[in-house]
Amino acid sequence: MLVLRSFRALKRLILAGLSRRLAVAHALTLFSVALVGLPCAAQATEGLATTDASVLALLPRDLSPWGMFLNADIVVKLVLVGLLFASVVTWTIWVAKGLELAAARRRVLGASSALASALTLDDALIKLGKGSGAVQVLVQAADIEMRMSIESASLDREGIKERVGSRLERIEAAFGRRLGLGTGVLATIGATAPFVGLFGTVWGIMNSFIGISQSQTTNLAVVAPGIAEALLATAAGLIAAIPAVVIYNMFARTIGLQRAIVADAAAEVLRLVSRDLDRQDGADGARKAAE
Repeated sequence: MLVLRSFRALKRLILAGLSRRLAVAHALTLFSVALVGLPCAAQATEGLATTDASVLALLPRDLSPWGMFLNADIVVKLVLVGLLFASVVTWTIWVAKGLELAAARRRVLGASSALASALTLDDALIKLGKGSGAVQVLVQAADIEMRMSIESASLDREGIKERVGSRLERIEAAFGRRLGLGTGVLATIGATAPFVGLFGTVWGIMNSFIGISQSQTTNLAVVAPGIAEALLATAAGLIAAIPAVVIYNMFARTIGLQRAIVADAAAEVLRLVSRDLDRQDGADGARKAAE
């Protein structure tokens, strides 16, 4: 630029009618100024290029999730590994518990249908047979209590029905607890995983500020890796928590439905017990009348 301006100034001086010597001297002065400024400009350009190169060297080469994990701080790595383990546990429980609940639902529905068609408690025992299902256990418990009451010569109908009802309530509660095994882990993961990810986020941002202080620059190349690690920890926390909450709610609805089916079966067993007691009272009355 300075060279071009010197040529333009020389042309204007010649056209203005000044002497050739004065024009040449003025042009030489401008050339000397340009030559003196060229090394300074070159040094400034070289300094900028060196700065850009050093900044580019700070940038991580791999910004994929795996690359950020490898370049992360040890604390952030532990957070990510823990959240990954929690996610694996969540999906394992989903598969195992889902199969268990599906099988239990089929058994309960089939046994409830057989129980609804029974006319007496003995008939229900024959149709359901020996088994460990919830409905089978309800019928077996009612039959045991009926036999124990008859053997002890306790013919108080209300007392028998109360004792049978107490047994059935305990069986219902045990069935619900058995179905709910493992779902508490899902609730824990869903409640704590976001906060664990938040801890990794805070730690990554703290490292970013430490990097700014050590490098004495606010360039994004220095801040970006720590922020990327922080955001990765946040994303991992959400990935672990959201499925856990959804699966927990799904299991809670399924377990509630199956407990309602078992409660209906328990009510049906109580009705069978009441009918058997009525038949026994009728038979005792007819026998007394015949005597």
